[in-house]
Amino acid sequence: MESSLSSRFVNEISKKVVGMQDIVRLMLVALMSQGHILLQGNPGLGKTTLAKAFAETIGGDFRRIQMTPDTLPADILGTYVFDQKKATFELRRGPIFGNVILVDELNRATPKAQSALLESMQERQVSFESETVKLSEPFMVLATQLHFGSAGTYPLSEVQSDRFAFSIEVGYPSMEDETKIISRIDSIESGRCAQILKATQILGEIARTKEVYVSDSVKRYIVSLSDSIRRSEHLRMAPGTRSSIVLYKGSRALASLDGRDFVVPDDVKFLVPYVFQHRIFLKAEALAEEMTASQLISEMLDKVPVPKEPTPKA
Repeated sequence: MESSLSSRFVNEISKKVVGMQDIVRLMLVALMSQGHILLQGNPGLGKTTLAKAFAETIGGDFRRIQMTPDTLPADILGTYVFDQKKATFELRRGPIFGNVILVDELNRATPKAQSALLESMQERQVSFESETVKLSEPFMVLATQLHFGSAGTYPLSEVQSDRFAFSIEVGYPSMEDETKIISRIDSIESGRCAQILKATQILGEIARTKEVYVSDSVKRYIVSLSDSIRRSEHLRMAPGTRSSIVLYKGSRALASLDGRDFVVPDDVKFLVPYVFQHRIFLKAEALAEEMTASQLISEMLDKVPVPKEPTPKA
């Protein structure tokens, strides 16, 4: 059963977003484990509305960056501008300086523009020549991506993909949900979600998440899952250690949101598809055989033994 905190977020965001409860839950996990999310899917499915609603519930400074082929790193990070009155160069900060950053259509930007996000997503800072500026906390990137092969897109590099803790496919709503959307569209477009947590409270929740107990058997389970994927002969590049770190940190956050002070194997299993989907790069021959990342993930979960249910730390 969801904890009261998780339920409050889901209920509040549902005022503007119909369905997508699992995505909201995953966004909370990413927030509490200090990760970022890649939302993949076609345009017009509510990804921007979801990101804005989530930003409102945490009271964060929401910024949107629309990626295009002519986007430059300075359009994202900012640049020095000469102040004629002061006769000095002053830093004009870009939209990356916020709490919740929606990077829309990430793969429409060139690799040069995409790479501008690497330092901010990993080290939570931006370097300008000799100056390094820390980003606000909490800090979270929600990026949307068009399906590979869409007109005017550039594939994400393996390094850029790996910066995202989780990826999720946003699909079409059910007929029932779509009916609700068009019936409530006026209130969805004009409404606003109430703030549930302040920045200081979020930082407190992040600290509490780090106290969640993870047994040795669950740690071995996490590492065994990563190792199993790496041994596949169908990969041209396998997930690195960051996949295990994300599973570890995300499982602690999920346990905390569910009101537990210890991680169970089901926490790990829930997150596995979201962690590995965008980190699996298949060989050409595997793609020719119509093999998918989802198939490898399913085989991995079936093959790796699940540890016994751990007990809370004494």
